[in-house]
Amino acid sequence: MTNDKILLAHGAGGKLSAELIQKIFLPVFDNEILNGLEDSAVFECESGKLDFTTDSFVVKPLFFPGGDIGRLSICGTVNDLSVMGATPLYLSVSFIIEEGFSLNDLEKIAHSMKTTAKEAGISIVAGDTKVVERGAADNLYVTTAGVGKIADGINLSCSNAAPGQVVIINGYIGDHEMAVLLARGEFSLHSEIKSDCAPLNGLVEAILKTSGKVSCMRDPTRGGLATVLNEVAEASGVGIIVDEDLIPVRQEVKSICDLLGFDPLYLANEGKIVVFADENDADIIISAMKKHPLGKNTAIIGRVVEEPKCKVLLETRIKGHRVLGLLSGEQFPRIC
Repeated sequence: MTNDKILLAHGAGGKLSAELIQKIFLPVFDNEILNGLEDSAVFECESGKLDFTTDSFVVKPLFFPGGDIGRLSICGTVNDLSVMGATPLYLSVSFIIEEGFSLNDLEKIAHSMKTTAKEAGISIVAGDTKVVERGAADNLYVTTAGVGKIADGINLSCSNAAPGQVVIINGYIGDHEMAVLLARGEFSLHSEIKSDCAPLNGLVEAILKTSGKVSCMRDPTRGGLATVLNEVAEASGVGIIVDEDLIPVRQEVKSICDLLGFDPLYLANEGKIVVFADENDADIIISAMKKHPLGKNTAIIGRVVEEPKCKVLLETRIKGHRVLGLLSGEQFPRIC
């Protein structure tokens, strides 16, 4: 470890997060399922293949354009199951509530979770609450766990990417993190940007019904698109080249990133999916995605190549290349 204390950057989903997992948690919790480092854990049981995941949410502020911590917690858990090809079935939810927190706000968040769960077609079947002293937490933290079932023949993994595949994304990147950043009011900026927070299971179902040649899906949350691409390149031992001109980014997001010194490729998303699929099936996959409300702006943004192994390259507008590494610091804390 580079430091003997936890930093905010350890929670950013980038280089320090990976270091924390590799050097602290994996050696202690070592097992075959965990070591795969997928978005959720896939395992066999008598009834078939199940998928299980857990997540926690500390977003600040609790309410932001396009969502709130309740909607975020449901979407985040549903999406971690969905990108493994699972049909999400059941969720549990636990709340750590600070003394003095508004009951009205808690009720709003609960209703938001109910509405989002209904949208995703899942049930919240278990839960827990804990209350801590005033000042011991920042209003409210939420932890979720979810389980889903994977149909026979589906085998999605970040280790399945191979040369000859294309990289597809379902729309604009960076909206969620930018919406949360501006909602804090720390900058004298006004924008209509809203979080893309949404459950992706319906879109994933449409993709998998269309093609059997999808190898991998990931949702680019903490650390953004660049981090997910690095994780897949490393796990699969391949190179990935993405074209800067093809990556969908709103002009508003670009402009604010330029102003504040952020890179949109590392901004968190909560309604985006990165799909790795055989190039021969790209057209039918894109057509199916564009028919779904969450896929109208779907685009091919890159390709998987043999070399350089375990590296991600960005093809720039002047047709040069630069290496996209893992996020080395913290662009913006508490965004999910």
